[in-house]
Order: sequence, then C-alpha cells, then structure tokens
Amino acid sequence: MPCLNEAETVAGCVRTALRGLEGAGATGEVLVADNGSTDGSQALAEEAGARVVRVEEKGYGAALMGGIAAARGRYVVMADADGSYDFAAIAPLVDRLRAGDQLVMGNRFRGGIARDAMPRLHRYLGNPVLSGLGRVFFRSGVRDFHCGLRGFDREAVLGLDLRTTGMEFASEMVVKATLYGLRTSEVPVTLSPDGRSRAPHLRSWRDGWRHLRFLLLYSPRWLFLYPGILLTVVGTALGLWLIPGGRTIGRFGLDVQTLLYAAFAVVIGFQSIVFALFTKAFAISEGLLPPDPRIEKALGRASLELGLLAGTLLTLAGIAGSVYGFYQWSTQEFGPLNASESLRVVIPSLTCLVLGVQTVLSSFFLSVLMLRRR
Repeated sequence: MPCLNEAETVAGCVRTALRGLEGAGATGEVLVADNGSTDGSQALAEEAGARVVRVEEKGYGAALMGGIAAARGRYVVMADADGSYDFAAIAPLVDRLRAGDQLVMGNRFRGGIARDAMPRLHRYLGNPVLSGLGRVFFRSGVRDFHCGLRGFDREAVLGLDLRTTGMEFASEMVVKATLYGLRTSEVPVTLSPDGRSRAPHLRSWRDGWRHLRFLLLYSPRWLFLYPGILLTVVGTALGLWLIPGGRTIGRFGLDVQTLLYAAFAVVIGFQSIVFALFTKAFAISEGLLPPDPRIEKALGRASLELGLLAGTLLTLAGIAGSVYGFYQWSTQEFGPLNASESLRVVIPSLTCLVLGVQTVLSSFFLSVLMLRRR
C-alpha cells in the first residue's frame, strides 16, 4: 500500500488485508510503502501488523516501486491505503496469479462503483477516454487502466523496468505489460468512497494530462507516424492536383496560395514521420520499449548511404526546378512575373530542396541512434 498521511484509514486497511490473505489461503505480509507521512501513519500501520518501508523519492509511482522492490513474496497485490478498495476480496486476483497470469487488473466498472466513490468527471470522461486510448494505441485488452487494485508476478513486473514516479505509473504498468507480452487478465472489483476527511492526492486535470502525455509518448505511431502520413498524403495529392493550374470547387477557387499550404503539409508530415523513427529507435535503445522486428528490418534496410542518395536526388530535383524558374524569369528580362505561373515552379522546387536537406540530416542522425543501439 502506498501511503502518504493516511492515519484515518491505513490501520483498517492493514487489518482487512491480513484477513484477505487468510481468505485467499495465501502466506504473505502486508507492506506499507510510506512516502513521507507526517501524521503518524507509520506507527499505526505497524501496530496493525504491517511492515513499513520508507520511500524518500516523492510520488505515487515512486512509493509503489519502492514497495515492490522491498516486497518478499512471489506475488504482489497493491491498492491504496484510503479504504476505497476491499482487501478482504483479493482471492480472485490471487487465483488468477496462481493460474499463471502475470498481471491481474481489477475492473471497477464490472464490479461496481458505489455512490460518491468516483467523481462523475472520472467515471464518464477521464477513465473511459484514457482507457480507450490505451486499448487503441497498444492493443491492450484491459478496460480499466487506472484501477488501483491489481495483482502481479513480482519478478515479471520488476523486469519491465518501470520508471514513472507519478500517477501515470498506473498506465505505465499496463502499457509495458502489454508491449512485453505479459499474460494479463481482469477480475471485477468494487470501489467504495474513501475514508479520508481531507482532499485526495489525485488532481483530475493535472494527473489526467500526465496519463495522456505518457500514452502519447509511448506510442510514436499515434503521436508522430499516423499524423505525418496523413499530412504527407493529403499535401502531396492536393499539390499534384494544383500544379497544372487553379481549381474550382463550387464557388471556391483554389490557386497557388493553397499550393503553398499543401507544400507546408508535406514538409511537416515528412518531419513527423522522421520523428517517429527517431523516437522508436531511441526508446528501444534506452529500454523504454521492447525491440520491434519490423522497425529493426526497416531501419536495417534504410542505411545511411540510401538516405543520402534519396536526399541528394530530392535536392537535385529542387535545384533543377529552381534553375528552370530562373530561366523563366530571364525570358521576362528579370522583370515582374505572373505569380500564379511562377509559384507553380518555385513552390515544388523549394519543397524538394527542404525535403532533400531534411533527408540527408535525418539519415545522419538516425545512423547515430542506430550506432548507439547496437
């Protein structure tokens, strides 16, 4: 149990957890990971029968990681020390662990949420949206990413190298368990109003954003790759459609101004795709994400020389277009030009120049990341 000033509830939670161990037919201990309580929670927990470990680094995730590292059992069941979860009902989680599952999540939406136990914002927006994004981004089967009551194989979770110290730790455990292929299941659990008279540590918008930020940062595909592909495809198609001449859709006329925006979309889209490769390579090299055979194969083929060749060809195409534009200008004795005609040459040429230079520089940088990963 992570604990920070839970004097009102921690002793009752410890006693309930001891009954839960007995009811599950399990031999174990109740461990309280104290994160700097100043209200005497430590003594109350010890008097109730818990072993207390003190975790100096602040944060929900830091407290849990300290507690998991100090635990002595093969399996760990965790939940908050605020009285909102029923530790006496841990038998279904223990049964799933004994059956071979490595992470067993509680599901409050299946088990039941008591009146006033969860704010409406969390119940109808925060949890469903963030859990839904987690399932889409990572193809996880977990439907309640943020349930505080969960059980897991201690060695398997330590092997995930969890790192976040805040509330987003709850998401990191599920995401990494999915990415590393841990056997995961869910069991119904109930949520009751907590027994504290003070405000909870959770801050809805701040911690919600931290969860969303984590999900995005751990999914380069959805953060960078897919938006980049969309921008590149739409920008390229629109640009090719407008290069021959102006177009009309109903009463709207599209000309070189729209062509400029299309070129901008291509450049930003290309950069976003490159960022996806950078992020994936870096995350794998640092152990933040597991190795991906598809990325290994793609990056293996995309050698520095191939990138330099592609960048050089794009740059030469841009230079050739610029020379042709200069020639057009010379035919007008370097006087005023028809903007609608000249920009149809200048804009694609500059786009090729920018993409060429970006490709060359990105190839060098990706090679540095690949060298570090090997």
